[in-house]
Amino acid sequence: MAMAMAKALAALLPCPCVLCGMHGREALCPPCRAQFLGEPVARCPVCADPLPAGCGVLMCGACVARRPPYDATVAAAAYALPWDRLVLELKFGGQLAHAQLFAELLAKAVRALQAASSPAQPAFAVPVLLCPVPLGPGRLAERGFNQALEIARPLGRLLGIAVAPRLAERVQETSAQSKLHGSRRRANVAHVFAVPDRALVEGRHIGIVDDVMSSGQTLAELAAVFKRHGAARVTNFVFARTPPHHSQ
Repeated sequence: MAMAMAKALAALLPCPCVLCGMHGREALCPPCRAQFLGEPVARCPVCADPLPAGCGVLMCGACVARRPPYDATVAAAAYALPWDRLVLELKFGGQLAHAQLFAELLAKAVRALQAASSPAQPAFAVPVLLCPVPLGPGRLAERGFNQALEIARPLGRLLGIAVAPRLAERVQETSAQSKLHGSRRRANVAHVFAVPDRALVEGRHIGIVDDVMSSGQTLAELAAVFKRHGAARVTNFVFARTPPHHSQ
């Protein structure tokens, strides 16, 4: 009853758009949606790197040459203005309301992929479990929340997928990936994840949720761990994808 009343009040009271501040009924006003979420960007279905318009290829050259451990990636936006500001406000400013918006935009991207199915492109399959990228105990205590879990919860509700926060765990602390480059990123996340219960993973399609995908090393390492424990398929769900020239 209390939740229903809260939702009713939220629908009646105006809220400021997170980008322009204009008051309305949604966190992102229609003009900002039109300006910053206009025509969808063609992306590699495996790594979500942008593809040249009209190129007609099924995946990018990097994924053809060396297929990553994960099978697919869904990204809602590019990690660039104005979305990068919102990501930083969530992660370091505790603006947890942004996580709901990120989940809504991710769910919209998933539905667009499902609607775009054709004989040449099978329907997008959703996973049976969502696992947020786990934080180490120290980072979690410092931040007070896991931004990936804050996105995963509403995303799971929107897509009808169960969320399993403890499906994987981080067994050692690591440096921030954003401060590292190239091989140091790979070394930083090597052997840092574990799966406590193989039975929950074996033979299943697992979804990994995170706020940003840059080089993809963290997601690749976690996907590889799931695959070693018998996962049939792994799909990444990331709100923002870093442009290729920024993700080295």
